[in-house]
Amino acid sequence: MRIGELTKEPFRDAANTQVLHEAFDQLVGPGNWLPRQSMGTFPIRFPSSTPANDTGWHVDASFPGANSMAFMDWRINVFSRGRGLLMLFLFSDVGDNDAPTRIRAGSHADVSRLLSPHGEAGLSFMEVARSLSSFPERLELQATGAAGTVYLCHPFVVHAAQDHRGTHPKFVAQPPLLTKCDFNVQRNTAQYPVEVAISKAIDGYI
Repeated sequence: MRIGELTKEPFRDAANTQVLHEAFDQLVGPGNWLPRQSMGTFPIRFPSSTPANDTGWHVDASFPGANSMAFMDWRINVFSRGRGLLMLFLFSDVGDNDAPTRIRAGSHADVSRLLSPHGEAGLSFMEVARSLSSFPERLELQATGAAGTVYLCHPFVVHAAQDHRGTHPKFVAQPPLLTKCDFNVQRNTAQYPVEVAISKAIDGYI
């Protein structure tokens, strides 16, 4: 079940704590981000023996293509236009059986190299998704933790949902951190961790 754009005060407050704002400044550049006014899409997963139909590996897209109404036509470019971080806010305890988000550690480097030749235009959500099978094998992590845990992930990280085999509903919000300016991915001038990671990947350092 998905609930979109929860804008009530408790959710806005959860996304705008001082410690998070300080982390945003450190990761994407001081002030180069927009305060969240909502929690974005809120997927709620219930225990079930029926396989879910949305558990494929993917990278979140960040800007519209020619058909802005078609989600699959949304795009991703090497500058991560409009998107600074993938964020996971755990509003319930999430254990190994509670459908934690799966994350391929280090996959942001593979995506950076994939996108680099395509410049500003980038690739569509589906073009990136179809390329994931050619990526090198990566360690798979699970976004588990107690309620109140927040994961701040590179916007290019490859991730996926999974089936819920636990006993209690899972409440996790996954809003992006939106940026004011696109990342500088030039080797000698990139400054902040997210853009430096892209620059290093393009140059083969990671």
